[in-house]
Amino acid sequence: MPAEQSTMPRGVDTDLYLEIQQFYAAQMQALDGGDATGWAETFTEDGVFATNADSSATCGRAAIAQAAHAAAARLAEEGLVQRHWLGMLDARPGPDGGVRVRYYALVIRTPGGGDPVIWRSCAGADELVRHDGGWLVRERRITRDDVG
Repeated sequence: MPAEQSTMPRGVDTDLYLEIQQFYAAQMQALDGGDATGWAETFTEDGVFATNADSSATCGRAAIAQAAHAAAARLAEEGLVQRHWLGMLDARPGPDGGVRVRYYALVIRTPGGGDPVIWRSCAGADELVRHDGGWLVRERRITRDDVG
């Protein structure tokens, strides 16, 4: 009996998928390593970062950098190490040669000398655009599981 044809829409090809995974690995390691400016530079100049936990989005690379610096300072003050784990990436071709990516994210916090704790569980939806042979985030929408 022949296999049934899948009704699931096709994603991007394997090489592009791996490239996108590498983009996210570098992006999250920059953020978690305290390089708020480097992390913000992975957004377009007019990039948007929005979450269902806040009624207003952070718009523009400069504002995104400022928010990331403030968050890094709070973590350092509290003696916490924070790590982001992104998985279950679903990458689909988007408009103008871009890519739309949906994923799950866990935010793990570890106090000095303490045990790691999953602090947040989220779903993300990004619109990535090509820039100088790499990728930038034009828009990121984070949906936290703990916010109704």
